[in-house]
Amino acid sequence: MIATKADETIVYIVDDNEELRLSLDSLFRSVGLKTQLFESSRDFLVAQRTANVSCLVIDVRLPGISGLDFHEQLVQAGSSMPAIFMTGYGDIPMSVRAMKAGAIDFLVKPFRDQDMLDAVSSALEIDRERRQKDHRSDALRERLKQLSHREKQVMTLVSRGLMNKQIAGELSLSEVTVKIHRGSMMRKMNAKTLADLIRMAELLGADRDDFLS
Repeated sequence: MIATKADETIVYIVDDNEELRLSLDSLFRSVGLKTQLFESSRDFLVAQRTANVSCLVIDVRLPGISGLDFHEQLVQAGSSMPAIFMTGYGDIPMSVRAMKAGAIDFLVKPFRDQDMLDAVSSALEIDRERRQKDHRSDALRERLKQLSHREKQVMTLVSRGLMNKQIAGELSLSEVTVKIHRGSMMRKMNAKTLADLIRMAELLGADRDDFLS
């Protein structure tokens, strides 16, 4: 079963076969998912789309540009929307290409309804987790902006496992001054523990040498 709320998710279906589009529309709506249907990749591009958690269900063989080429173009343009490919002519090289391009699944027609539902459920969960991670990253970057240059330096060295005395030597500061900067940095980053700070630094790339110059 799809464990999502209809108003939070949407499935985009791109297939030139009207019967299949309508069948998938009925299938997804039966489990409470919203859909948008498109006959071609061009129709998809010019349509108004929401910013909701979403995934793309797309046929490999479309009029004009193929589904595989179209998806690769989306990825190159910066799209992170998970994709599920459908085909009546599936082969191993085609499925490998789809997976390398970031496809979640590759279903050969005729497929079971449950296989499609399972694939869409996985795709939506992947998109939800990505969005949550992006949101956390944005929040961390805002906190990082509050740090002084010295606090960023201390953050980098703390995240590498250096003790206060070692940091003091690296930055030519007194150990007391390092403790003050460290305390201020931990408060601004809302890091409760050293483990919290290390995870934040890794996510932000603040464990590199960028802040030490």
